[in-house]
Amino acid sequence: MSVRRLYETTYILNAALEDTEIDVIIKRVDDFLVESGALLVEQNKMGRRRLAYPIKKKYNGFYVYTAFEAPSEALPLLEKFFLLEEGVLRNLSLQLDPKLREFRKVRAEAQAIRAIAMAEAARTGMPIL
Repeated sequence: MSVRRLYETTYILNAALEDTEIDVIIKRVDDFLVESGALLVEQNKMGRRRLAYPIKKKYNGFYVYTAFEAPSEALPLLEKFFLLEEGVLRNLSLQLDPKLREFRKVRAEAQAIRAIAMAEAARTGMPIL
């Protein structure tokens, strides 16, 4: 029996592709993960952004973040899948500590509460403490 671990992967797609083509590639990656025995936990389509340096003569990329729980054998297969997929410019997959994931969730909730408080303070004219 293989050990299931929590992973996160961020991959950059060619931003010159149409939105429908980008969605097809993302769906293909998700389907590949599910076929490999992974359970998708979170996905964030961060959108088009300027790259810090050119990759394959491209200056813009579409960033996608995915967190998933998978057997340890699935990660090398995913890396090979990314190599064969023409629309993927770059990818990085890491094993994610569950404590870090919980910390990120708590921090996001705190930031949301802070944003609501700032909006309320701006609306009423009260100072923020």
